[in-house]
Amino acid sequence: MWLQVKMYLVMGAFFAIIYSLFVVAGTYMGVGNFMFYGILATVMMLVQYMIGPKIVDWSMRVHYVTEQEEPELHRMVAELSRKAGIPKPRIGISKMAIPNAFAFGRWTKDARVCITEQIRNLLTKEELKAVLGHEISHIKNKDVLVITLISIVPTIAWYMAWNFMFSRDREGNSNFAIGIAAFGIYFLTNLLVLYASRIREYAADQGSVKLGSRPSVMASALFKLVYGSAKVPKDTLKQTEGMKAFFANDPSRAMREFRELKELDVDGSGSIDDSELLRVRTKKVKIKGADKFMEMMSTHPNMVKRVQALSKLN
Repeated sequence: MWLQVKMYLVMGAFFAIIYSLFVVAGTYMGVGNFMFYGILATVMMLVQYMIGPKIVDWSMRVHYVTEQEEPELHRMVAELSRKAGIPKPRIGISKMAIPNAFAFGRWTKDARVCITEQIRNLLTKEELKAVLGHEISHIKNKDVLVITLISIVPTIAWYMAWNFMFSRDREGNSNFAIGIAAFGIYFLTNLLVLYASRIREYAADQGSVKLGSRPSVMASALFKLVYGSAKVPKDTLKQTEGMKAFFANDPSRAMREFRELKELDVDGSGSIDDSELLRVRTKKVKIKGADKFMEMMSTHPNMVKRVQALSKLN
């Protein structure tokens, strides 16, 4: 519940910021330009909203599978969707050379859940179901739509900043100072988008547990996804850079996160069991300054903090 309240507060902050931004544009550039930015924001949001799924399909090389082709995968998703109270989404297999899963779509009835080919070689059936529960929870929470809506604000702020930097008002005075302020708004709103993205990952982890997965199974799945991503060549990881917000974990941070998570695997089994997760609950998580900065600039929370949050759901 508190995570949802945080998301609503972030959305409220965005509406306040964009309103202020448009007021400044209207004041200094005239009604015509004010209307221009309002129309630009609306058009860009609609275009992103409507063609976004096709772009993801193409970028992730998704092939949608029928129930006859993948009966077990369809059964898992159908069961989780029923528990979540949402229509069963389309199911796809991505040819991305990285073990992961993701969900996207314009609305609940248009939702898609996809896994990569490598993930099934890495996770047990129970762990895969936990990850699918995480993705189904993204759809149930409608957070994909929220991120789509708020991510347009930094884009508009960026365009406005560049326009103001090299323009003058009706009296011929430079708008350079306003451009600098708009850059500041761009930076702030981008941080808020990243913060909102991290909140939704915590909420989706909780959602997976509510749909029946044990917290230790979800934690173990995340541990294995980090391990699998850490083994992927750097050139392959670079290909996923623009799409990593969709994944269950951030592949670009996998090597560092694996070193941290390995300490939680006390028996060296390559997974996190109930007793190991219980130890994490009382463990004081120490995050270095560099790691805190990396988390602040990331779409995903620090993985040790994320596992600790799961430990508190036991």
